[in-house]
Amino acid sequence: MSLTPLPPPATIRLFPYSRLPIKTTQFHKAEYMSTAFPIQYLGANIEIYSAPPVRGLIQHAVFDFDGTLSLIRAGWQEIMLSLCVEALERTPTAEDRATLADICRDFILQLTGRQTIYQMMRLAEEVRKHGGTPRDPLDYKWQYLNLLQEKIAHRLENLEQGAEKKPYRVRGSIALLDELTRRGTTCYLASGTDEPFVIAEAKLLGIDHYFSERIYGARDDYQSFSKQMLLEQICNDHGLHGAELAVFGDGYVEIESARSVDGIAIGIASLESGEQGWDEWKKERLRTAGAQIMVPDWQESALLLSFLFGETDV
Repeated sequence: MSLTPLPPPATIRLFPYSRLPIKTTQFHKAEYMSTAFPIQYLGANIEIYSAPPVRGLIQHAVFDFDGTLSLIRAGWQEIMLSLCVEALERTPTAEDRATLADICRDFILQLTGRQTIYQMMRLAEEVRKHGGTPRDPLDYKWQYLNLLQEKIAHRLENLEQGAEKKPYRVRGSIALLDELTRRGTTCYLASGTDEPFVIAEAKLLGIDHYFSERIYGARDDYQSFSKQMLLEQICNDHGLHGAELAVFGDGYVEIESARSVDGIAIGIASLESGEQGWDEWKKERLRTAGAQIMVPDWQESALLLSFLFGETDV
């Protein structure tokens, strides 16, 4: 497979902080505007925008994977952006590279958290809109996955050979999962990444046992799974109401899905580099999507859970 090199950073910027290209529901947009101030602070880095009306009831917790617990696939956005821009450059379009990058960046970010196939379906739509003949979205998807595999192969190899797992996990992940398990919370893992990869990578990170058989990801029959479907099924199967379900993630899809079932939405705006601190763009995106609580990582998980379980006040 031969592709042209990644575009120069000066030409295509991946996630400029000034852009918020997501579309929120009117409810979430209105709520975001009404709760923009004041922010309540807990500990050093926990921000509370809209405290759950009832605390201490969490029985089930759903986690996103990439960027929430795992750093194995860090850098996936750059690869997808390059692939999409190059596909549009092969159409009869008169738009320049920077404009095409803006178009691609917007739909990649709008669909982050959903299965990869949805981003590739959108790419096919854009190719058609620009006068080209699109490939099958599954072809685009496997092209992207092959490119991503090239980028992360050394990380997977290191883990398979017994390398230290900590650098590939979001800070504080184990402490958070340990404490939820100790409290008797049933945990689920739900990702837009293909399910076999999620299962294998969770095992490499040493976190698969927290979820047992409750690990879900993208499937070729993409309509058979979504995070929204999973949350609704959990609520229906266990008769959950609102604050009995907590959702942890760094994508607006899981945050909006959590709010749609009246669950507690906890956003994480982690840096993909694994460094300490906030990803400011991601932070604003998640807040706009309806996150009630935000953290940069899970290093203050004990304090966060103490608050969520009604043992600590702001």
